Amino acid sequence: MRELILPLLFVSSVAFAELESARDLMDEGSFEAAYKELWPAALSGNAEAEELIGVMYAMGLGVERDDRRAFEWYLRSAMKGHPGAQSGVGWYYEVGRGLPAIDLVRAYMWYTLSAIGGDPDAAISLEEVIKKMTRKQIDEAHILIDDYKAWLYPRR
Repeated sequence: MRELILPLLFVSSVAFAELESARDLMDEGSFEAAYKELWPAALSGNAEAEELIGVMYAMGLGVERDDRRAFEWYLRSAMKGHPGAQSGVGWYYEVGRGLPAIDLVRAYMWYTLSAIGGDPDAAISLEEVIKKMTRKQIDEAHILIDDYKAWLYPRR
C-alpha cells in the first residue's frame, strides 16, 4: 500500500507546485507562461487549474477571449465542486454570453451550489438573479439543487 501512496503524494505536490507557479505568473502578468504551466494540470482534471483556465478564457488573459471555452472550463471545474467555478457557470447562465440563451434556473442553481461550497460572492449573485425569476423558476431550480447537492456536497 505504501508503494501506491508515495507516488500519489509526489504527483500531488508536483501539481500543487505547478498551480502556485502559475498563480505567481498570473500575478506578474505573464499570462501565456501561466497558461502553459496550468495546461497539464487542467488536462489531468485538476479543478483549480480548470477554473483558472476558465478565468483566462473569460477575460482574454494570455489567450483570445472565448466565452464558450471559458464556460466549458468553468463547467468541468464546477462539476468537481469548485465554488468559484460554480459561480462562473452561474454567471454565464445568467447573462447568456457564449450560450444559446439565458437560463435563470441554472444560474440560480449554480450560485446556490457555489454558496454552499463557500464562495462569499455567491450570495450577492443569488440576490440579483432571484429578482429576475418567477416562483415557478425558483421551484425548478430547487429540484436541481437537491439533485446536485446530494452528489457534489453529500455531507452538507
